[in-house]
Amino acid sequence: MGLLCGAVCGVIVTGIILITVFILRLYVTLRHGSEHKPGQKKGSLSVLVVAGSGGHTTEIIRLMGGLSQSYNPRHYVIADTDQMSEEKIRVFEAEREKTDLPQFSLHRIPRSREVRQSWSSSVRSSLSALLSSVPLVFRLQPDVILCNGPGTCVPLCAAGLLLGVLGVKKVVIVYVESICRVETLSLSGKILYYFADYFFVQWVPLKDKYPKAIYLGRLV
Repeated sequence: MGLLCGAVCGVIVTGIILITVFILRLYVTLRHGSEHKPGQKKGSLSVLVVAGSGGHTTEIIRLMGGLSQSYNPRHYVIADTDQMSEEKIRVFEAEREKTDLPQFSLHRIPRSREVRQSWSSSVRSSLSALLSSVPLVFRLQPDVILCNGPGTCVPLCAAGLLLGVLGVKKVVIVYVESICRVETLSLSGKILYYFADYFFVQWVPLKDKYPKAIYLGRLV
């Protein structure tokens, strides 16, 4: 019970910010119309890829392997306590260099919440992650944010939404729920379901529960 409360409290502040951003985003969209529609840019697309520890990174790398060379540069963001993802990403990009120019970068932000972290410190760490995400996303200004469930993706997506709200740039958010999620969404998925431009699930039960979701079968 304590762990569940910690997880919920760890994202509640970010959730409130996302709701505020959503309202502002709706206002800007109604006011400016087509200026903020996704998918209009031609040529290469800068993509910010959110990698989580363990299976999340493995899945996101598989997704990246299916993308064309038009998605460059590629900016990977990982948690500052993640010791394994960087190596996996570098191995993947080293293989890609054989057919493509090396156009990727690695960045670290504080993790929103560690396993078994107390609820009180989760609020502080979530705020810390958000405060690190905003200047990073504003500096990189990606065309697309691609994520698949790690808690780190929530503050990064919030920062991406903020770019659009302020009229700086429309950032397309693509969320792919983990293959492990068969009947229920992850906590990140439950939040970003309402904000992502494209929300993919990999099992029919999730598509039945969440009509906005896109089901194309197994993606990873």
